[in-house]
Amino acid sequence: MESLLSVENLKVHFPIKKGLLSKTVGNVFAVDGVSFTLEKGETIGLVGESGCGKTTTGLAILRLITPTGGQVKFEGRDVSQSSKKEMRSLKKEMQIIFQDPYSSLNPRMTVDQIISDPMDIHGLFPGNERKDRVAHLLERVGLSAEQGKRYPHQFSGGQRQRIGIARALALDPKLIIGDEPVSALDVSIQAQIINLLVDLQQEFKLSYIIIAHDLAVVEHICDRIAVMYLGKIVEMASYKDLYRDPKHPYTQALLSAIPVANPKKNKERIILEGDVPSPINPPSGCHFHPRCHKKIDGCAMETPTLKQVGEDRYVSCFLYE
Repeated sequence: MESLLSVENLKVHFPIKKGLLSKTVGNVFAVDGVSFTLEKGETIGLVGESGCGKTTTGLAILRLITPTGGQVKFEGRDVSQSSKKEMRSLKKEMQIIFQDPYSSLNPRMTVDQIISDPMDIHGLFPGNERKDRVAHLLERVGLSAEQGKRYPHQFSGGQRQRIGIARALALDPKLIIGDEPVSALDVSIQAQIINLLVDLQQEFKLSYIIIAHDLAVVEHICDRIAVMYLGKIVEMASYKDLYRDPKHPYTQALLSAIPVANPKKNKERIILEGDVPSPINPPSGCHFHPRCHKKIDGCAMETPTLKQVGEDRYVSCFLYE
């Protein structure tokens, strides 16, 4: 497989300003050194607790948020240093599906207008070709061409997310970032949307980055999973390896929280101590050590690096050094 996206030491720090002169008194370390590669046709999942930096990472890759440091390369082109003109071309190749299917659609526009608007901005598919493409995309995501004349408030949550997916496909992109694309939907609708994304990936030859906090969801769609904690990736592995043998104590705790359908089956639950530390003042050493059930001497003093511990498997923990 060929590499489509390369993220190296990505950082996003938000300054904290106070006083009449707006003096910077600190930073929110939202993303603090994230690195990974995405191959063509691959799906990577970014998972972790709320506030761990998953969404910020996705927005920084698309340059919807300006990175503080690091490098993002898409097909060899440097996204983090691209001009506005270059970014206009790159944005045709990279699209996003937002988490909220209600607020992400303009209530004043019809569905036809919502899907065709990106084509109009980039000057693609003129005349009847555009109309035919909108109709085709609607039908491909499970809606009818006639529904394109309606407004977003006339659709259910699952239907609105289908519209958001159709909009993301409008410019024929190569990469789609799904920012918790099913978390706002009912469980039965979640399964339909996940199956739709899998089918669309094969048909349109897409690569995905799926941002989620539900490990049961990413298991069914992702090839590899990156577990994030407080702005850093602490473990990255194939979904099979991660679910069969989680290495990092944080990953073990996350997987232990997945409900089991069989009430007779006993499952060991790992309860983490305390709350997630503030990204304004993260702990010294390993950020996870104040809550870790396997911490050792040195965890509070030194910061572990993401090291390879097996074939295409990486863990940031002193237990495996």
